[in-house]
Amino acid sequence: MKFTNGYWLNKKGIIPSYAVEYADHKAAGNDLYVYAPCKHRTDRGDCLNIGILRIQLSSPMEDVIKVSVVHFDGANYKGPFVKVEEKCPDVRIWEEEDKIIYQSGCLKAVVCKKPSAWEIAFEDGDRSLTSTGYRNMAHMRNDAASKSYMVEQLAIDVDEYIYGLGERFTPFVKNGQALDMWNEDGGTSSEISYKNVPFYISNKGYGILVDNEGDVSYEIGSEKVERVQFSVEGERLDYYVINGHTPMGAVEKYTELTGKPALPPAWSFGLWLTTSFTTDYDEETAGSFVRGMEEHDIPLSVFHFDCFWMEAYEWCNFKWNRKIFPEPEKMLARYHEKGLKICVWINPYIAQKSDLFAEAAQQGYLICRQDGSIWQTNMWQAGMAAVDFTNPDAKAWYQGKLKALIDMGVDCFKTDFGERIPVREIAYGQNVDPVKMHNYYTYLYNEAVFELLEREFGRGEAVVFARSATAGSQKFPAHWGGDSSATYPSMAETLRGGLSLSCGGFGFWSHDIGGFEQTASADVYKRWCAFGMLSSHSRLHGASSYRVPWLYDEEACEVLRKFVKLKCALMPYLYAQAVRAHEEGRPLLRPMVLEFPEEPACAALERQYMLGDSLLVAPVMKESGEVEYYLPKGKWVQLLTGEVIEGGRWKKEKHGYDTCPLLVRPNTILAVGNCFDRPDYDFEEGVTFYLSEFEDGAASKIFVPDAKGNKIRLVTAQSKNEQIMVTVEGGSDNWTCRFLTGGAGIQRSENTVLMERRS
Repeated sequence: MKFTNGYWLNKKGIIPSYAVEYADHKAAGNDLYVYAPCKHRTDRGDCLNIGILRIQLSSPMEDVIKVSVVHFDGANYKGPFVKVEEKCPDVRIWEEEDKIIYQSGCLKAVVCKKPSAWEIAFEDGDRSLTSTGYRNMAHMRNDAASKSYMVEQLAIDVDEYIYGLGERFTPFVKNGQALDMWNEDGGTSSEISYKNVPFYISNKGYGILVDNEGDVSYEIGSEKVERVQFSVEGERLDYYVINGHTPMGAVEKYTELTGKPALPPAWSFGLWLTTSFTTDYDEETAGSFVRGMEEHDIPLSVFHFDCFWMEAYEWCNFKWNRKIFPEPEKMLARYHEKGLKICVWINPYIAQKSDLFAEAAQQGYLICRQDGSIWQTNMWQAGMAAVDFTNPDAKAWYQGKLKALIDMGVDCFKTDFGERIPVREIAYGQNVDPVKMHNYYTYLYNEAVFELLEREFGRGEAVVFARSATAGSQKFPAHWGGDSSATYPSMAETLRGGLSLSCGGFGFWSHDIGGFEQTASADVYKRWCAFGMLSSHSRLHGASSYRVPWLYDEEACEVLRKFVKLKCALMPYLYAQAVRAHEEGRPLLRPMVLEFPEEPACAALERQYMLGDSLLVAPVMKESGEVEYYLPKGKWVQLLTGEVIEGGRWKKEKHGYDTCPLLVRPNTILAVGNCFDRPDYDFEEGVTFYLSEFEDGAASKIFVPDAKGNKIRLVTAQSKNEQIMVTVEGGSDNWTCRFLTGGAGIQRSENTVLMERRS
């Protein structure tokens, strides 16, 4: 939201009250309160008829400072708010001649005390991160609309880039963009988003989280080009300055604050196949898809039944449509015998025709208007209402309906929607702000489903396929990119959304292979297969047409088969990366800037990514098969061909459908399994440790988990004088060590191997 008309003037009706200078402060325990009047004081008379902003500095954990700016303290200020896991740190507060310093860990907030020189500078030791100063922190009153806003503007450096703010399909670098945090169902080709997260990171190694689940509005170098502005309606603004030292560190620290992603089950990393949305399917159709995948030797892990597993007009009643699935229990048992997991589509809405509507209405489980009537709409389902997840009884009731499906044989749920949540004249069962609940609703919705799955199957066995999200939702994986189109531009915008979302700590992300809307050409479909299988989670899904490969051409079957089996073989590596995402908050799919912040060329890359620590992927997004990507410094190895490529430069290539740029990072131990037909197996039995190009003196360390995420094997490598000493600790003796490029002299003694490079 813009408040000014150029640098000097304000928009019509806007009356600003800027923090102008320091007036006073007081310390209370680990908190510092600073008072900043909105007018310079030259004599005592200037203390009258002006506003004053109270700024509270506190710290929930080391290297994090919370800034709370208040204009009128008596204004109504209700939750929900971002859930923060506080760990009390050691805080230092001291005063010097012209400044007050508040320090948590290495992060300092330096408050200037000079007259007419308002500033709070945030520093990582002696390194400047950002600051708020003259005409930045403010209360804005809009007399025409009778509304008030709190505004902050933080400095952007000359070589600084801003990333994140949820799943955004606009350019990956957010400088110059105006964004509102408001979950909406807009597809992937618009500026609106299913997953709005009021958190951004900078390539300078810090992040900013606005602690408000409402409609936070951002102007990122788009109103004041040298500032990131964020504003909220009301009389109070809270935000956290998170010092990570590096961009990846900022993401990790953010997830330490708001929650780490749960570890999804290993089986969920395999291929998911769906019925698609509005296609005409029944039990025979679903069965033919499963048989077709078997006949084409394409490993399948999960079969998903989309909306019409229930009868039309009755979503959700959580009852199988017996006209097309006459014996669902027996059908699911047959799928389980084939080793498949079962997913069904759900949403948090109850249609008026559903038997559950009257039941929920009678019990008070639905969102109501302020007059006590149930909120309803015909948008999506006739007369539908929404479950009030702020009501613990409504949550338990909803979980009970899903448990009946679990008892029948369902293993997980696609938690669709959660964006169409009303705000006007709404009253929840709990006393919460309806505007803030608009985005926060999806957190409670997915938490309810994920919590049930963990309760029924145990930790490490729960997974959802969620579309909407907000801050903290990374705890309930996995998430997919929403309604894309079957085109190359949509493929590119889908990747941009995933890269932006990963900056908010979302460790596990997927998308609809081949696009959701329309039907892809065989060309686009085959290219998307490689991209889809080289994502953390992989799903074939569409709107009005099936996504099985033989409907495109026979080569599509070959391409999909190759990349599904490749992903299965890579599971010892991928699941170790998943464990790191769970424990450290490092997303599996990540933008290049998170791994290589020191290389300027990586700052704006949005058509390639790192899949974990060691694999670089550049999806082919042109019919010609041409792709251009940047390789950071060092000797990289093309995994599919063994070619060694010197980095520190751009590379342009042309690929067939069965290849794409998939490169192994220098100084890497890549664990590859011996199973090609399923993602969940004994990762350490018969594993091969492939060595990439090692620089002299380089060292590397990895672990291999079991299918439950336990670290059962540790592998280290040390390079010296053209030799690499590899040590393997734990697990069985059935393992092999090789160079990716072939050719090696090997001397093995118990758990140690000496690898000698040959020219």
